[in-house]
Amino acid sequence: MKALVYTGPERLEFRNADCPIPGEGEVLIRVDSVGICGSDMHAYLGHDERRPEPLILGHEVAGTIVGGDEDGQRVTVNPLVTCGNCLACTSGRDNLCPERQIISMPPREGGFAQFVAISISNIVPVPDNFLLEKASLAEPIACGWHAVRLAKSALSKDMPNIRALVIGGGAIGVGAALSLSCFGVEDLTVLEPNKIRRQHLAQTTRMLVMDPNDLKDGVKFDLVIDAVGFEQTRKTASTVIFPGGVIMHIGLGAGEGGLDIRRMTLQEVTFIGTYTYTAADFRATAQAMFDGKLGALDWYETRPLSEGAKAFAENRQGLAQASKTILKP
Repeated sequence: MKALVYTGPERLEFRNADCPIPGEGEVLIRVDSVGICGSDMHAYLGHDERRPEPLILGHEVAGTIVGGDEDGQRVTVNPLVTCGNCLACTSGRDNLCPERQIISMPPREGGFAQFVAISISNIVPVPDNFLLEKASLAEPIACGWHAVRLAKSALSKDMPNIRALVIGGGAIGVGAALSLSCFGVEDLTVLEPNKIRRQHLAQTTRMLVMDPNDLKDGVKFDLVIDAVGFEQTRKTASTVIFPGGVIMHIGLGAGEGGLDIRRMTLQEVTFIGTYTYTAADFRATAQAMFDGKLGALDWYETRPLSEGAKAFAENRQGLAQASKTILKP
């Protein structure tokens, strides 16, 4: 099969690779659409030691099952593979399973390829009238859905009564914003520094999207979702959060700096780190998408997988206008 293979920092090769062989309880999926994630970009830049070269990246996958009883079934893929038996798994927090694996990280190759293998328990059927390109957005949106669900439990106000801020207009941030709206939040602002992306979001969504520099001094929010995770974004979150508010931290941009620990302590601000999603969150996200509760989902652009290296380079240079680039094998 053909695959886009990471071979070193800022190097990707479109070349032949071995087709995966499904193990017991797994299915083979012909990949239709696979999104470029921020974690793929981290690996591409050589910033993720968990993803050594050579490796097929990509975990935001939708496609069609090939062979077996489910042959021809259109599916979107939950890329997190968990043990199913530990305390985390049996208590509904399977995203914290100590044995969890994810496609695109050894020992599992990812979805920037014509085929990928995954456990049958990790697939969600896609309705015939729903584009597989949009179905591949389930994974990044589920990250935001999970964060919003956790925030709802931590907030002292009902969701329709809060003022919320999402930092970052990439797919994770957009997914979080759409999830907030689905949960009833009306007073919602998204910060995005890239002018090209802001303009695209303004055209494809009805969200209030602004340059971080245009945020008024003194404005405060009950909930801040940091979908970027750099020192400056954590500083912004610490500055604009109401006393007693909640900061949800999804972004993995950098590991240190920015939080005002003293202010968080004195004003009882809740900080929650959130990683990926549970299997239940993934299924709920997909169903909300299929039911039209998360909008038109047209804030992406597509490129052939053969042009994947160029697409990564343009994302690196900030030239991609859409919040999500989807590659098509």
